[in-house]
Amino acid sequence: MDKVRLGVVGCGAIFPTHADAIQRIGCAELAAVHDVLPERTEAAAAKYGCHASPTLEDLLQRVDAVSVCVPSGLHAEVGILAARAGRHVLVEKPIDTTLPKAERLVRACEEAEVRLGVISQHRFANDIQAARSAVQGGLLGPMLAGDAYIKWFRTQVYYDSGDWRGTWDLDGGGCLMNQGVHYIDMLQWIMGPVRAVRACCRTLAHDIEVEDVANALLEFESGAVGVLQGSTSCFPGFAERLELHGRHGTIVIEGDIAKVWEIWEDPVSDRSKYGRGVACQPTPNLHAHGSGKQLPHDPTAQWGEQHRLQIEDFCRATLEGREPFLTGRMALEPLRVILAVYESSRRGGERVCLEEIA
Repeated sequence: MDKVRLGVVGCGAIFPTHADAIQRIGCAELAAVHDVLPERTEAAAAKYGCHASPTLEDLLQRVDAVSVCVPSGLHAEVGILAARAGRHVLVEKPIDTTLPKAERLVRACEEAEVRLGVISQHRFANDIQAARSAVQGGLLGPMLAGDAYIKWFRTQVYYDSGDWRGTWDLDGGGCLMNQGVHYIDMLQWIMGPVRAVRACCRTLAHDIEVEDVANALLEFESGAVGVLQGSTSCFPGFAERLELHGRHGTIVIEGDIAKVWEIWEDPVSDRSKYGRGVACQPTPNLHAHGSGKQLPHDPTAQWGEQHRLQIEDFCRATLEGREPFLTGRMALEPLRVILAVYESSRRGGERVCLEEIA
């Protein structure tokens, strides 16, 4: 087999991103699609020239792997059915909305000996990978703080566009579970595991069950601390942002692009009292990271390209018999952080250790 026949389950908002990516991958073929709405199935199949499966069972008979793009609270349910049919499974973020469901999906794939991947496409951005290498390699020295800001904007029309949006049952949460999960994953992937959180979540601007504003203080196992802010109420919406501070430097990433890349070259001999200060910082050489030259715009920062890279890695993993770059077990960690934030908020901001989340 030199190509993976992929089927996409769920033809909603994220479907075109997956379908477009699959059609740009040499080792993949979009073989079939299925949605609970027959008209959506037919429209998607006609647009992309693949089979319109009237049922999930029909789709599973025609594919080697399944891309699960249904509402978040159904990820495990669909993924487990695919695994039991012997099909490899790739699910959109989050892996699911509760830890028990997510762990059932992981176990089902392990028992069926099929691959399980979870979309966290920002891990494939060049600057984020470079930042992780810098932090994990000690270039910034001992880490002091890691912060994530996801201040997006959604109208009430967005939440009204699907009866699952903004619900605990199928969305699993609000601005953190749906939108913030991306950079929460980046934060813990770069900084290392989160030990505990203190949080406050509120619903302030929308008629929904879940939070549209969330603030949390994080404690990392390394001893570093952090701030997490998420929202779908910050008009007009802003690029997600990571701030990584070590004893010897700082990296700031905004919209997957490095905006600040400052390393203290000689902290031992530098006897200045105050450093250069923010006003004196030079414009960073984006993507060069100290090489002294400006590089062309990073294609991995473009929407859709990171999905393509991750789906291609997943397909190659199935062909090569290896684990994908991001496995199901890895995807449990950002879910635990989000669930700990929700639990702390429910307890009035009490400190919650991640080991309590089950």
